[in-house]
Amino acid sequence: MTTTLNNDTQRAVLIRAYGGAAAAEIADIARPTAGQGQVLVRVRAAGVNGIDWKIREGFVRDAFPLQLPAVLGIELAGVIEALGPGASRFRIGDRVMGPLGGLGAYAEFVVVDEAKLVRTPQGLDDVHAAAIPVAAVAAWQSLHHAGPIAAGQRILIHGAAGGLGGYAVQYAKQAGAEVFATASTAHVEYVRSLGADHVIDYRTERFESIAQDIDLVLDYVGGEVLDRSWQVLKKDGAIVGTSSPDILARTPAGRRGLWFMNKPDTALLERLAAEIAQGALISKLDEVVGFDHIPAAIERNRTDPRIGKVVADFSR
Repeated sequence: MTTTLNNDTQRAVLIRAYGGAAAAEIADIARPTAGQGQVLVRVRAAGVNGIDWKIREGFVRDAFPLQLPAVLGIELAGVIEALGPGASRFRIGDRVMGPLGGLGAYAEFVVVDEAKLVRTPQGLDDVHAAAIPVAAVAAWQSLHHAGPIAAGQRILIHGAAGGLGGYAVQYAKQAGAEVFATASTAHVEYVRSLGADHVIDYRTERFESIAQDIDLVLDYVGGEVLDRSWQVLKKDGAIVGTSSPDILARTPAGRRGLWFMNKPDTALLERLAAEIAQGALISKLDEVVGFDHIPAAIERNRTDPRIGKVVADFSR
């Protein structure tokens, strides 16, 4: 069945040029229409991610080339508003969640390929659902990016209190690894509550003096943290980075450094979302903001380390 709506305008958070905090603005744009195999989603909540400000400032323009103006936002939860031709996985009114595999979530209505979405589990409201699609899946994939995880491996996770890190700590512990994790003073107890065996306060301690013979480093921070991490690795160890696109150029000869970019995986997302809904995994919300405060939340994500995820609730 094909359903259409009038092509009215809608509000969105977009950038017209790369820049600082003021580059992200709220503007009126045309409401899209679902095409072949697509659905129109009325967005109820969207996750705020570190990649938002990096895209806004043009830091990852080579990895994410954009045609400007561009609507920001990479993950959402909402309800099916209309079906495009050939779309059959969902019905109008179904609650759904998922990553876009691109940009556009900070808009009242978004067109999405139906294959990228999953049904939101019962027991998860839209705000909590919007925190999951990117971070939960990316943390799992990045943990396994360098190869299978074996019980007893020593894994160091940088940025362990953040959206990715919080999940990665839990996944690594589930796999039987010995987990070292870095976090700021205020977040040490939270990371310890996730199951980390050794929580290193990076404000008062140097991780190099505590973490040694590490099999895998998950670097969700980048910069000089990446450069300092080579010395803690075993000879055959690996660093998987999500925050340093130039990690290959910064990998010393004879060492293994891998750049990670997440890929949508609906089967994995369904499983992880169900575990969160059932309470088997902790999904931490740091802050919930209204639609009008998305630009400011993007900037705070750049300047202030977060515990868990920030989500925009479109009903606010």
